[in-house]
Amino acid sequence: MSSSITVESSGPLSESGPLRPPFGLVIAAFAAVYLIWGSTYLGMRLAIDSIPPLLMAGTRFMIAGAVLYLVMRLRGEARPDFGHWKSSVIAGALLLMGGNGGVVWAQMTVPSGVVALVVASVPLWIMLVDWLRPDGLRPTRRILLGLIIGMTGVAVIVMGRGALGQRMIDPFAATVLVLGNISWACGSIYIRHARKPASALLSVAMQMFCGGLLQFLLGLCLGEAQDFHFSAITATSAWAFVYLTLIGSLVGYTAYIWLLQVSTPARVSTHAYVNPFVAVLLGWWVLNEAIPQSVIIAGALILFSVILITRSSRSPQ
Repeated sequence: MSSSITVESSGPLSESGPLRPPFGLVIAAFAAVYLIWGSTYLGMRLAIDSIPPLLMAGTRFMIAGAVLYLVMRLRGEARPDFGHWKSSVIAGALLLMGGNGGVVWAQMTVPSGVVALVVASVPLWIMLVDWLRPDGLRPTRRILLGLIIGMTGVAVIVMGRGALGQRMIDPFAATVLVLGNISWACGSIYIRHARKPASALLSVAMQMFCGGLLQFLLGLCLGEAQDFHFSAITATSAWAFVYLTLIGSLVGYTAYIWLLQVSTPARVSTHAYVNPFVAVLLGWWVLNEAIPQSVIIAGALILFSVILITRSSRSPQ
């Protein structure tokens, strides 16, 4: 999962009007968001083979957030005030500690491809949370139909059983994963209306650092450090951690924020359709993860509902 940022900008301007960014750079940014974010599910799965999940994720985001914060401050961005940090702590708790934390923890028992398909339902939860909040936006019939279809797909994955009658996903892990999605949705709605710095990248850096710190502290509270030894970290997990920190967080976020400024929110949101397919393909290719036919059908329902809702939404955000 990635931090949810709202950037209200029509793109770079000149005296004669909007400037079109280089086409090749736009394609490269879209490819980065599609492929990098889709590959982070495999990266998380490889990293937690020998690193406790919450300690791994927390350290990853603290490093990425600190580096990005330092870069933005050196570029001249104003120092954030107490209100900015307060919003970042709340957003980090909902988006990263709850949202991303639930995802990375669930991957200890749930295949990465299946996790990605469940996470693809996040836009459904965002729409539902936005509807239920005070003065929320009431969905149209078409959006309501999309919610029903998507939630049916989630239920099939979470509650479904295999050919031999066994549960496809551990019930507790499924609960954590769904609650993580809901937490991410709440954080996405919160950050839209929260007080934050004018610079979107500075806001991202603060959210990553605060959320990563909370993840790390939660991991300590759950006892993840008790049996952990640095000498036990494998080379594969170490390289996966480096990839998640430098490429997944810094490069992926930067490309995403830049696209929000030079493209439309509808086009940028298409990453929600592509990331699950990348994750499923990589999980099958690298980890030999078997995806039951029922999960594939349920995933198709989720993606169809997400497309239906995003194309029917009356709000560009």
